[in-house]
Amino acid sequence: MALRHIRKRDDLVLRRKAEPVRRFTPQLLQLLDDMAETMIEADGAGLAAPQVGISKRVIVYRDENDVFELINPVIVSSRGTAVDIEGCLSFPGLYGEVPRAEHVQATGLNREGKEIRLDVKGFLARVLQHEIDHLEGILFVDRATRLLTPAELEKLRQS
Repeated sequence: MALRHIRKRDDLVLRRKAEPVRRFTPQLLQLLDDMAETMIEADGAGLAAPQVGISKRVIVYRDENDVFELINPVIVSSRGTAVDIEGCLSFPGLYGEVPRAEHVQATGLNREGKEIRLDVKGFLARVLQHEIDHLEGILFVDRATRLLTPAELEKLRQS
């Protein structure tokens, strides 16, 4: 495994719609492993392949205990709305209030090419939507209703 360089803000790959994965190769498995290591090292909740300069439909994300991988993910349904604060490894130090669906159902493939069906809510639903947005060239700042000032961010950290 190896750490990958996380692309920042104005990098054009972040605005490009990612291509579907068509072949499951050793390079894809290496990418998944590297992305997981990079996400953990950066203390992120998720990471999309475009964030490491690879325009493929691949994401990794995690909860407190596990790391998950999803290839060619698609949200098939969503319901409810919640606004919460989000950040992004490609926008260090920047946070905003972002409305997202509270509950999503999604499909995708695992590293063996087998279909996965997900039914997630709350934090994991938010992370999944954020990362799938990356695959469409959509960034959290595009969806944010308001960006937080440094003073507001500090106040939130203290409370």
